[in-house]
Amino acid sequence: MSDPLAGKVAIVTGASQGIGNAIAKGLAAEGARIVVADLSRAVEAAREFEDGVGLTVDVADEGQVELMARETMERYGSIDILVNNAGLYASLKMRPFTEIPVDEWRQVMDVNVLSMFLTTRAVVPHMREHGGGRVVNISSGTPFRGVPFLLHYVTSKGAIVALTRALAKELGRDDILVNCVAPGFTMSDGVREHPEVVEALRDVSVSARTLQRDQEPEDVVGAVAYLCGPGAAFVTGQTIVIDGGQYFH
Repeated sequence: MSDPLAGKVAIVTGASQGIGNAIAKGLAAEGARIVVADLSRAVEAAREFEDGVGLTVDVADEGQVELMARETMERYGSIDILVNNAGLYASLKMRPFTEIPVDEWRQVMDVNVLSMFLTTRAVVPHMREHGGGRVVNISSGTPFRGVPFLLHYVTSKGAIVALTRALAKELGRDDILVNCVAPGFTMSDGVREHPEVVEALRDVSVSARTLQRDQEPEDVVGAVAYLCGPGAAFVTGQTIVIDGGQYFH
């Protein structure tokens, strides 16, 4: 099939730049209609897509997420794919866990974990009405490796793996497949904006990989497209680690 996602409607959170934007472009290339849901530049980013729509959404806000689902249904009449990509990472300061402020811990959990609960809860009723759907959650390779000095981030990404597995069990009877993709350290726009993060993590990440090169946002796209497409119709509850062979999962 040249357009395996033709006619499908995909919401991609955090899709105005970086990994989310690359994923949105990859799904659009396979025929999906794209909803860019982001806190900033959503409308501008959506102009990249034919029949795309941009919605300014704080994914950690219950009311805004419910409005996102309603507006998508009003525009397209269905929600077939949800890619939960939005999250906090590059702006976080690496430090011992004893120095992480409680407010920052809560913010990371809200943006990285609570958001996925809220978005999935908002779209699942519409997926059920249409006989099924796909949810892909973007985690990280960090919880598998036990990366230090980012305890709130690593904990949040580990929670996403657990959330994926439990949701897959709960939603399987509705033919809603829930899977997870866990990228390694990726040279996204957000990361490049923080040279201190690049300096701390780039070389050590590349040297630990089997495929020793930078990981780019486009490296994540193929796995997400697969999990959203017909070839993954019997795959749910799984986590695919994409890090160039740094960790074998």
